[in-house]
Amino acid sequence: MLLVHPLLELPRALPAILGVFVAGSTSGHDWWGLVSLGAVVVGAMLRWFTTTYRITPDYVQVRRGLLRRRELSVPRDRVRTVDVTAHAVHRVVGLTRVTVGTGRSDRTDEGVHLDGLTATEAARLREELLHRRPRPASGPVPGAAGAEAVAAAEAGGGTEVGAAAEAVAQAPPDTEVALATLRPGWIRYGPFTLSGFVAIGVVAAFVSRAINETHVDPTRYGPLRTLAGHLSRVPLGLAVTEVLGACLLVVAAASTAGYVLAFWGFRLTRHSAGTLHITRGLVTARATTIEERRLRGVEVSEPLLLRAAGGARCIAIATGLRVGRGAERGGTLLLPPAPRAEAERVAGEVLHAAEPVTAPLTGHGPRAGRRRYTRALGAAALAVAVPVAGSWWAAWPAWTWQVALLALPVAGLVAYDRTGSLGHALVGGRLVTRQGSLVRRRCALDCDGIIGWNVRQSFFQRRAGLATLTATTAAGHQRYEVPDVDVHEALRLADRATPGLLTPFLTTSA
Repeated sequence: MLLVHPLLELPRALPAILGVFVAGSTSGHDWWGLVSLGAVVVGAMLRWFTTTYRITPDYVQVRRGLLRRRELSVPRDRVRTVDVTAHAVHRVVGLTRVTVGTGRSDRTDEGVHLDGLTATEAARLREELLHRRPRPASGPVPGAAGAEAVAAAEAGGGTEVGAAAEAVAQAPPDTEVALATLRPGWIRYGPFTLSGFVAIGVVAAFVSRAINETHVDPTRYGPLRTLAGHLSRVPLGLAVTEVLGACLLVVAAASTAGYVLAFWGFRLTRHSAGTLHITRGLVTARATTIEERRLRGVEVSEPLLLRAAGGARCIAIATGLRVGRGAERGGTLLLPPAPRAEAERVAGEVLHAAEPVTAPLTGHGPRAGRRRYTRALGAAALAVAVPVAGSWWAAWPAWTWQVALLALPVAGLVAYDRTGSLGHALVGGRLVTRQGSLVRRRCALDCDGIIGWNVRQSFFQRRAGLATLTATTAAGHQRYEVPDVDVHEALRLADRATPGLLTPFLTTSA
């Protein structure tokens, strides 16, 4: 870790180091850059000397910091997930990073990080924490000497420790069943994820800033000069088409490369101890374990482009997994972009029942469809009205409102697709809801995980006799909607899903 910490911190501190170096060179103090570089390296190495941890029968405790001492203590009964990640530098030296999830599903949960465990110790620690197996507390944590620090276990009574150790020894061996493994043919779905947009955007922003700061015109040098000359000689429409085509090819290639890097070696397994285990990654290896008793449902997600290619993803709805940062980073992804049939099969395997994923849904009727057409076409009409008014009063070019007219048929298609996506059902003790167009989501939520209902009606919904029914839960996004459903059907659906919960608020007509 004396090698790993500096190598990981240097890229993050590189902008600051370059700034100090430029400032020092301007003032004649070239050594400023070296001093800042040395400070970053020393500060990163201090993390190894100032971090200790220990695992007791009741707590996971981590202490770190030199000038500001911090101790984090998490009860072991709050442990929900264990995420094992090995970046490229970690893999070179044979170490991993363990993140212990503490049950909060928002983005503020940092969890407990144990950076620098061996792969063997990380696997053993994951098994122990998730299965609540107390370790014998009479000696140091095995395998931790090569990690960030040496951990000591607290004594908890010889008789109890001996009984716990004997129970662990007599426990049946853990067996696993493979639910899904990555197939090379799935890589064809990589370009339809468009994840390369993020990488290309970051690179483009960095290059643009560098060009702006150095006042260099890249079109005066090498291939860019030839390309700029070619684009200046061809008609404008052809030039725009060529640039857009090249951008799409670059984004598709970057998305495919990102798919391979993120999901190569993907494997989803179920263990007899009651956990789901996901491993993936080419350069950065990652392993996530989810307790099935924390699972509250699954979501089959179909982004528009991926849906057009016949693909889908499968995402877990579970307590203790972060959301809002992407399913991949949060650890909720059960299946990467793959054929839709495969995503539905995996969802059924995880739920132990295929009906919530494949059963037909009840539509929301023509009134809900009219609301979608009204909103979509209304927004498109406003987008057309603005350039028309600009052409009338401000002499805007005529092509502005002519191009804006394309928004009308696009809005009609989106409204048609959103109307067809609406649906709900109550199947096998699970609330199933589907909605969306740009990203169509079919969620199957366990009714036992629903802790409350929210029935909301806007002014226009009241006029149409519709309502939006929201099931609240401690898992996933914590709220799952059944939008624009008949108000009487919404109440019946909620009462059937959780009998007695809405009874004090319901009235019966004579």
